[in-house]
Amino acid sequence: MKSVLLENKSYYPSKIICIGRNYHEHIKELANELPASPVIFIKPNSAISQKLLIDAAQSLHYEAELCFLVISGEISGVGFGLDITDRQQQSYLKKHGLPWEKAKAFDNAAVLSDFIPIDKKHIKYLSFALMINGKLVQEGNYAQMIYKPQQLITEIQKSFTLVDGDIMMSGTPKGVGVIEAGDLFTWKIKQGNKVILQGQWQAAYSPKNIIINKKG
Repeated sequence: MKSVLLENKSYYPSKIICIGRNYHEHIKELANELPASPVIFIKPNSAISQKLLIDAAQSLHYEAELCFLVISGEISGVGFGLDITDRQQQSYLKKHGLPWEKAKAFDNAAVLSDFIPIDKKHIKYLSFALMINGKLVQEGNYAQMIYKPQQLITEIQKSFTLVDGDIMMSGTPKGVGVIEAGDLFTWKIKQGNKVILQGQWQAAYSPKNIIINKKG
């Protein structure tokens, strides 16, 4: 089982609950319909990665998100994550009315930072930004979310049991795009005007690709 860290303590998420179409401008950029209720899908524990690994055979897109770690059914930690999407595969599956798992739940499709504690009363002050190679590409905040984090937890619990360490990815704003090998992703989370968490990842081909190339 893969783990994530909150205050240097390891947690082993049984699942990552992802929220789709939670920002108006992102819905517009992908020409989707506004949902009548939260769009929920799941990534397995095996999708977790602390590295941004890509596959040359896939057209992978980044989607930056605020992520929340759940303990005792409550939001207890916040972190940053990339929901990695195989966009061509997703478009095909959507067109044919098929499930999204092949486009969303593959290995390394949930790139996650460490988590820090967050008090529920401070969640409304959160915002985040993502830069690629020094250029701002995505930014979002609590106010822009169609469904707020606590609303989402309540909705999720109607269908799924949340165990300690489970993670909710709360949706992405506009600005999603293709990941290229070598791209430097720099991100930060702010609470009000204060940066509370920041980091970076550099996109690289997965070891699988390197092995295939050597054999070739």
